[in-house]
Amino acid sequence: MPMPAYPETSAGLRDGKEKLRLWLKLLDCTHLIERQLRGRFRADFDITLPRFDVLAALDRFPEGLTMGGLSRRLRVSQGNVTGVVERLLKEGEIRRWNPPGDRRTFYIALTEQGQRNFDRMAAAHQAWIDELLGGLAVQEISQLQALLSRAKASVEAKEKSHGDA
Repeated sequence: MPMPAYPETSAGLRDGKEKLRLWLKLLDCTHLIERQLRGRFRADFDITLPRFDVLAALDRFPEGLTMGGLSRRLRVSQGNVTGVVERLLKEGEIRRWNPPGDRRTFYIALTEQGQRNFDRMAAAHQAWIDELLGGLAVQEISQLQALLSRAKASVEAKEKSHGDA
């Protein structure tokens, strides 16, 4: 795959380097926040971030999701989700069932216990994010959300024009 061509001007090179710096800054922020969340979930709830992510996805779909639907929403392979789902089933946090007439497909959803536990974790999660991003003013958050939406749209447009890699 050929390297992207940047204009031969110093401004073009500077622009490309600034975009790379932006990408690295986004990664740094993501890793810092994830590290904090992982530690806090482990300490306060004895749960991993991937397990919380599965519960959060199921919270949005009380009617249940297939494993394929869950993995698409989490943007991971079904294999990555299977072990997490099995542990949550054993702990009584989620339930599994087959739709009538289809023994190959199954759905999973939160149990009442899982919903109660998730609600407690979600409230803590929101408080942690509020604390971690507490140094930003409301206007800065709005600006950052708008800019990140534009960045996401730019990436999605390139993804569509180049096909899914």
